[in-house]
Amino acid sequence: MKKTHIYVDTSVIGGCCDPEFQEYSRGLLSDFQAGTFFLLISELTDAEIQDAPNEVKYIYSEFRECSESILELGSEAFELADAYLTHKILSRNFHNDALYIAISTIAGADLLVSWNFKHIVHFEKIQKFNAVNIEMGYKPILIYSPREVTRYGRKKR
Repeated sequence: MKKTHIYVDTSVIGGCCDPEFQEYSRGLLSDFQAGTFFLLISELTDAEIQDAPNEVKYIYSEFRECSESILELGSEAFELADAYLTHKILSRNFHNDALYIAISTIAGADLLVSWNFKHIVHFEKIQKFNAVNIEMGYKPILIYSPREVTRYGRKKR
């Protein structure tokens, strides 16, 4: 059976250190460590983590151990992210959020997982991101929070 390929943004990693989000962010990390899902991360994640507190950097090192490679941030991702901005789904102030969606789309991720409910995990925005994806020749991307994805806390049947 093919493993689900999941791209995580930095909110999931930082969520491991936030009391509000840590239960499900850590649950998702455990899923990656157990090999339940295939983790995708990118150069953008690497760059954003550089300015994070040491506790977050340590957690990120645990995520990195679960990932076989780091997705490159190429011109194709910038072009797709710019299309999201041109369609006014996000403002230019949130270019990195657009890049996360573009990178995961181009990589063929099954899911993008984030705690960013304002700019990423937002029903109307997801519809618009996917409309642009289809217009530009990409497949739609599913976007969820860690709570919806992790196997943590679920009873085995």
